[in-house]
Amino acid sequence: MSDIKKLRIAFVHPDLGIGGAERLVVDAAVGLQKLGHTVDIYTSHHDSSHCFEETRDGTLTVHAIHPPLPRAWRGKFHIFFSHARQLHLTYHLLSPSSPKYDVYFVDQLSTCVPLLRTLAKTRVVFYCHFPDKLLADGAYEEGKVRKSGSLLKRVYRWPMDKLEEITTRQADVILANSHFTSRIFKTHFRSINVDPEVVYPGINLSSYEPKEAETSDPDVAQVVSERPTFLSLNRFEKKKNALLAIDAFALLREEKLSPEDAKSFRLVIAGGYDPRLEDNMMTLVGLIDRAKKHSLTFDIIQPQTSKLTIPPFNTTSDSPTILFLLNFTTAQRSALLSSPSTLCLLYTPMNEHFGIGPVEAMVCGLPVVACNSGGPKESVLNNEGDQYTGGTGWLRPPDSKQWAEALYAVTKLSEDDRKSLAAKAQSRAKENFGMDAMASGLERAMIKAVSMGPVDVTNQIWGTLFMIFVALMAIYYAWLEKSTF
Repeated sequence: MSDIKKLRIAFVHPDLGIGGAERLVVDAAVGLQKLGHTVDIYTSHHDSSHCFEETRDGTLTVHAIHPPLPRAWRGKFHIFFSHARQLHLTYHLLSPSSPKYDVYFVDQLSTCVPLLRTLAKTRVVFYCHFPDKLLADGAYEEGKVRKSGSLLKRVYRWPMDKLEEITTRQADVILANSHFTSRIFKTHFRSINVDPEVVYPGINLSSYEPKEAETSDPDVAQVVSERPTFLSLNRFEKKKNALLAIDAFALLREEKLSPEDAKSFRLVIAGGYDPRLEDNMMTLVGLIDRAKKHSLTFDIIQPQTSKLTIPPFNTTSDSPTILFLLNFTTAQRSALLSSPSTLCLLYTPMNEHFGIGPVEAMVCGLPVVACNSGGPKESVLNNEGDQYTGGTGWLRPPDSKQWAEALYAVTKLSEDDRKSLAAKAQSRAKENFGMDAMASGLERAMIKAVSMGPVDVTNQIWGTLFMIFVALMAIYYAWLEKSTF
């Protein structure tokens, strides 16, 4: 790093809550700081009771510019307000009193890219987790362009999808979180003639090491157990498909284990939960209903420091078969992943762009059972059949019977096989997905962008045209709301 200029870097991220994208942003910022760069994070929402610890304990400098705009209007126009909120954040970044930076790192929403380039005259690196238009549709398939949703929805989405492609194209360097995402990007953004460079999300390996001080942590005490445990770590969102974990776990108990053995096993479903989001609330309700359908006892807990009001569900046992953990702390996550009683991680999303969960498990030497699509195909080495064959997990279709068989294979691992799998998983995670590897990849991208020199002032026209486009969109959506809703 001694021969490399120390850069002033600003991260622009819409909502700094708890999730995979937020974990990447936090770890990326910490990694670049360790390389000697100055990093500030700008966001439209940051709640100290619902965030990663590095964003509230002083490790990172976070500027939360809360906009006078809602997330939606009458439950509609979520994506429109997402763009509007980012434009508010961009206005703050462009104000004369704001600090000047060498380069901006933007992810998730690309709305601000042309404005930062042309008005701030600063290079921009854009990190693509996944094209937003595909996340909104919930329908995509590698190598194919698919249309989904009603005609009205497509009319609503068309300007936003065009906006995403136009603004992403203005970035100086485009990155993707996996080769899977890079291929999907090329398929669905036909006008962008570059192949996104792949920089895998990295994780802070040291944060997954159990710490002595945590043994007396009351939050840790409420989640650790000597019972054999299957673990699921994901936000409480429908698309994360945690129902698959419950169905597979129930089948394992009913068809693979003796009644006596079945009583000892438990399933922990932990993840970010935001009561402001209907999807989070309805997903939790659906998971509880599925647990009841399988006659599985359950409990819902949260860290003692959490200020959230837990939904008024009647828990069914002091020693539940399923434990729902809302907004786990770093200590709770580390304790669950490193506990000798945790058997494996269940990673249930389909076509996940990358998925940091499997890497977290491998760092801790845990086997992974994941869907055989998307990013996990790049991170997890598959065991063929139902025996350990030298892989780091089992990649299976999202079928509860096949998953139950994989979970049964995990329970039958010999001690030697478990040690061998753990060693291979840890080695693979550290070599390919550590923070050092990610930070180095991001640093190269930042230096590449800065080395392009000053932004051509003649490109100022892009800022003007973009603002005209945004104004026309506002008029379009006002008309659409009046005409159809």
